[in-house]
Amino acid sequence: MLKVRIVTALILGGALLVVLFVLPPAATRAAFGAAFVGGAWEWAGFGGWRTPAARTAYALAIGVLLALGWRYSASPAHLRTLLLAACAWWVVAFLWLALAPDRQKPSLALLCGVLVLVPAFVALARVAAAHGAVSGPDAVLWLLALVFGADIGAFVAGRRFGRLKLAPRVSPAKTWEGLIGGMLAVAAVAACAAVVLRGPVLAMIGFGCAVGLFSMVGDLTESMFKRAAGLKDSGALLPGHGGILDRLDSVTAAAPLFALGLFGARWLA
Repeated sequence: MLKVRIVTALILGGALLVVLFVLPPAATRAAFGAAFVGGAWEWAGFGGWRTPAARTAYALAIGVLLALGWRYSASPAHLRTLLLAACAWWVVAFLWLALAPDRQKPSLALLCGVLVLVPAFVALARVAAAHGAVSGPDAVLWLLALVFGADIGAFVAGRRFGRLKLAPRVSPAKTWEGLIGGMLAVAAVAACAAVVLRGPVLAMIGFGCAVGLFSMVGDLTESMFKRAAGLKDSGALLPGHGGILDRLDSVTAAAPLFALGLFGARWLA
């Protein structure tokens, strides 16, 4: 299983590099959109929509909203509004996880899919298409490095030192020790980025850790919906990794905050 997981990760990584650095901007945006529409197909299962027709209808509806979100965010003011609203939603999601993760309704899960998928797509697509102190494709890689750092650091520290459960009602395997390990890894990634980009080290570490924390909330939020729907994985498209959402979950929460920070600091325009 580990070999399959590694091979799949290498293929996905290679495909991502092609999407970011080889394809023209419109094709890059279309590739991101296809991934999020595929994620919407899987998210429909969280709301009890399991038939192909129902999943297709939900995925197409999300696809339309992705296009509308892209058009709406062409204005910097509108983009900032959308990103702020997305970050506010993730704060609400954190409170939901902490206080009442068992309170679920299929219709609510379907609505939350809009709040999760649409702003994340807009954030990623706008970052990828932007220019500034760092190129758009490089900024996307920076975001993914923070997200993967949080994920890998949490996994390693959790396996080695994990004792205290972080969210037992949502994801019993997650621990506080893993959270700390993930944050240390994120801080290291952010410090490296500060050196490479010649930015303020402490500010970039703080920003990176905030993005890392949001990524963990995204991971736990998807776990909450999967658990309520009685699913182990969101899908089976990616061998060794589950579904598309199992790869996108952390990014969906991290991307809006990351984009808000870079556009707000005028590192991207």
